Amino acid sequence: MSKQFAIIGMGRFGSSVARTLYEMDYEVMGIDENEERINENIQYVTHAVAADSTDERALKEIGIRNFDVVVVAIGVDIQASILTVLTLKELGVKKIVAKAQNERHGQVLYKVGADRVVFPERDMGVRVAHNLISANVLDFIELAEDYSVAEVVVSSKLVGQNLRQLDIRRKYEVNVIAIKSGDKFNIAPSPDEVIQYGDVLVVIGNNKDLKAFEERA
Repeated sequence: MSKQFAIIGMGRFGSSVARTLYEMDYEVMGIDENEERINENIQYVTHAVAADSTDERALKEIGIRNFDVVVVAIGVDIQASILTVLTLKELGVKKIVAKAQNERHGQVLYKVGADRVVFPERDMGVRVAHNLISANVLDFIELAEDYSVAEVVVSSKLVGQNLRQLDIRRKYEVNVIAIKSGDKFNIAPSPDEVIQYGDVLVVIGNNKDLKAFEERA
């Protein structure tokens, strides 16, 4: 049986998450106290409910405990976000993912029971900044404070050589974990894999080392 998701807060972020999961054929419930938002997104979710997520009784009636993952995507109302996570935790929800406005908000969300906290605005800012530094960087995802994954379009000087010859791990102290070639995605490529024009390297490493690789590769 596939996972069931509930998305609380159907603003831009929440509706995007809900729609993506729905298009991937998962069961998704959209929850928002604003009926207009519910009506706007009703075709992109399996079920849609107008409810106050800080109301424990309302969440019980929805059957919120039955969902495998609940995403708290409430926007500007930090108090409602925190109270919602706290209520979900008290109701025994299996996994809670919450959107945070800033680091302090994120710390509080973890303290009241969130299993994972995401920072959409901050993370998008980081990605844009890395793309501005190097046009070769397609994406950049922070895994921890000092470690990230980056997608880097190969430069002409790498084309025609294999990974063994390039010796990226020794030269830059980053690891190539995959290569994207058009529609193909090669996970854990062999050292003899030859780099082609247009390939994208998926690399993981310390942020400082990734920066050096982005600038020189």
